[in-house]
Amino acid sequence: MIAQKESLHHQTKDILYVMNFLRHRRIDNTLIYIQLDSAIFGSGYADEFTVKVAKTLKEACELVEAGFEYVTEIDGARIFRKRK
Repeated sequence: MIAQKESLHHQTKDILYVMNFLRHRRIDNTLIYIQLDSAIFGSGYADEFTVKVAKTLKEACELVEAGFEYVTEIDGARIFRKRK
């Protein structure tokens, strides 16, 4: 899990969700995971994103393949984002 570009804790900022997802019985184990996450990725995450808009299915697929994540749809356009 830690080898991923972003950790689950970084994505959600929710320690209880991470605890349940990792099936930890004790919060202490999850805190160790979060400490490792901070040591590897740093604790000062910037919430800065590159944002792209896809109007076609082909554009949406290309953005997903490039590592963008779907956010929402507005007026028929799909909005994607990727951390800087």
